[in-house]
Amino acid sequence: MTQEKIARINALAHKSKTPEGLTEAEKAEQQALRQEYLEEIRRSFRAQLDHTVIQEPDGTRHRLVPNSKPKQPKS
Repeated sequence: MTQEKIARINALAHKSKTPEGLTEAEKAEQQALRQEYLEEIRRSFRAQLDHTVIQEPDGTRHRLVPNSKPKQPKS
């Protein structure tokens, strides 16, 4: 994500706290930018986990294995 987009997210956040608030178009833009930002964070975190290696006390190393079990809904 570019610095311009991050700056725009911040500008919209500041404007939303002012008395005039955001227009409907700005709210939609803010939501789209936030979703793009979160996708980028998730992609970056996934890449970091994909390159993480666990080293056991005996010196063996292995990569993390993705959890294949679906998430259970919280009750």
